[in-house]
Amino acid sequence: MMPDLGKYAVSVLSAYGASICLLVAIVVLSLLRGRRVRAEMERVERPAAGERGNG
Repeated sequence: MMPDLGKYAVSVLSAYGASICLLVAIVVLSLLRGRRVRAEMERVERPAAGERGNG
């Protein structure tokens, strides 16, 4: 299943591993930042929604 990488096996597999780790980290950090931004937007917009009804 896995091709014979010869003397480059360690380099190639570590590059794959590092790439996968970085991709996972980017996805996780993006999701966490999205949650923070969404919560901040809700916090900022909540008082404004109450003010509209008073007019």
